[in-house]
Amino acid sequence: MKAIIATGGKAPDSPEAFREAEQAVPAPAGRDLLVKIEAVGLNPVDTKIFDRLGKGEERILGWDACGVVDAVGPEATLFSPGQRVYYAGDMTRPGCNAACQLIDERLVGPAPATLSPTQAAAMPLTSLTAWEGLFDRLGFTPEKGANAGRSLLVIGGAGGVGSMIIQLGAWAGLRVVATAGRPESADWCRTLGAAVVIGRSDIAEELKAAGVEQVDAIYCTTHMEEHWAGMARALAPQGAICLIDDPSGPLDITLFKPKSARICWEFMFARSLFRTADMERQGRILAELSGLVDNGTIRTTLNAAPVKLSAENVRQAHLRQRSGAMVGKQVLFV
Repeated sequence: MKAIIATGGKAPDSPEAFREAEQAVPAPAGRDLLVKIEAVGLNPVDTKIFDRLGKGEERILGWDACGVVDAVGPEATLFSPGQRVYYAGDMTRPGCNAACQLIDERLVGPAPATLSPTQAAAMPLTSLTAWEGLFDRLGFTPEKGANAGRSLLVIGGAGGVGSMIIQLGAWAGLRVVATAGRPESADWCRTLGAAVVIGRSDIAEELKAAGVEQVDAIYCTTHMEEHWAGMARALAPQGAICLIDDPSGPLDITLFKPKSARICWEFMFARSLFRTADMERQGRILAELSGLVDNGTIRTTLNAAPVKLSAENVRQAHLRQRSGAMVGKQVLFV
């Protein structure tokens, strides 16, 4: 099978950073599914893991996929060959930038019936991160309109994760406020369901200027350090903050003590990384998300014309991901 190999120690814009190679098709064992990949999505995690590769270290990247089950392991019971599935994968195993991939069936959901493979491949990682952060970490209720009267600030609303947080938050009844740095980003957030869009310079002041004194919760997807003090001012007493990006150094957590704030992390790969007892929950979440897509409640965040999976196109996708100007998601088809 064809696979795109990333090589550590190379600059991401180097022609040597990614190359095509032929590899043997892996055989499923245990609860594995062997999936014939149709489309893959790109996320910030791809660039982060590329940067962490040792010099000369080679790896297949890719943690968003849609494809068709080709074979199943002897213990697999949830899917059968021929079913179209989508998933965000497992950091401990080879990624999906290849013609085929093995994936534990507990991390897999049925792909939305109303989406093409490229549209579906844009969704799993960001949708799971949004869902887990909103409902498993921040504690909102995952039902239509169930959180009416409560408010949420999404920092980085136009990004892949932010785009899904806005949609799911609005569906769940939250009054969603989103930050955006450019007019096109602001328009994107509004189309997804943001009730208010603010700039990202001083979020506490931006909120007040928009007529919002404080918010019940904050989901910060980017630039945590830049907004740290502003989040402490913007958060309502006894509110909660969910974080996903990595700070470059220590931050003063005592800023949040006077408000008895709860601070939590969301890391979508935690369940697969530690083989948690509830690992199958990710598959169930993906199944529920498929239903929300198929009934028209949420939509894919694919926002660029898909291109064919090749070493050069993966390299270009990595460079666009690093630009800081991404709106929505980019996808490559096999």
